[in-house]
Amino acid sequence: MRPTARRAFLRDGSLFLRAAEADRDEEEARPAVRVGLLTDAHYADANARGTRYYRESLAKLREAVVVLKGRGIDVAVELGDFIDSAPQATTTSEIGFLKKIDAEFRKLRRADRHYVLGNHCVATLTKEEFLGTVRRRRSYYSFDRNGFHFVILDACFREDGTPYGRANFAWTDTEIPPEQREWLAADLTASSGKAIVFVHQRLDLSAESPYAVRSSPDVRRILEASGKVLAVFMGHSHKNEYRRIRGIHYATLAAMVEGSGAANSGYAALDVYPDGSLRLKGFRRHAEHPLTEKERRNRDDR
Repeated sequence: MRPTARRAFLRDGSLFLRAAEADRDEEEARPAVRVGLLTDAHYADANARGTRYYRESLAKLREAVVVLKGRGIDVAVELGDFIDSAPQATTTSEIGFLKKIDAEFRKLRRADRHYVLGNHCVATLTKEEFLGTVRRRRSYYSFDRNGFHFVILDACFREDGTPYGRANFAWTDTEIPPEQREWLAADLTASSGKAIVFVHQRLDLSAESPYAVRSSPDVRRILEASGKVLAVFMGHSHKNEYRRIRGIHYATLAAMVEGSGAANSGYAALDVYPDGSLRLKGFRRHAEHPLTEKERRNRDDR
């Protein structure tokens, strides 16, 4: 069965849902940037536990790669928890899992690939080991593409500022430290284009939520003060959710690992148009993202 898709437009802070017939002109217009999104693959050569089917993420990602390649994406972002742990986790086994799942991700050869760190990425590995394996140097940084600014954040720090690594943390203790927040403010100030932010842990929830970055209110104030951020895309809590806070769209995407079979996968293509309009086309479980609901129009959650 062919994966289903829905079309949503975000324009001037409002959400618009269009029928396929009304959408044909947009299909013909090439966006400035086309971004492929997936999150929480949790790949491991391990038996299923509860609703998590670790081995199946490999086949799910293969399908996502085929579909996203067909859409001609320019940038691919995995939003964290790319791998999980073996029953007896070792550095060797974890790097093996990472190499195997990354080999599939790297088949998006024409896309500029990016990796957001999730807590499971560094439960056994250090950040340096993970990043070195996927050939990246930094855990947080920014880049520009066709007039738009993209920001990768790293919330894999304890509240005391200690970086995650080797299971030295509780998953509920997550932070973006002051140094990174200062960098973020300066980076957005210096950027010339509208921005989209990617992070694993949640920035749209109160600091008391177990899924939230402890300094999430402070980070949101930085994003709002810039006047440049269109949207924030996240994972971590394994479900599709959407909030609009002070004009910024916060979209959490469903986990690829949850549930058995292709129908329980999830991935999306985000089209970014020259005027700042966004269109999120979700596939499999991402097709059910609340970003496509009409009642989300013109309403800030806070």
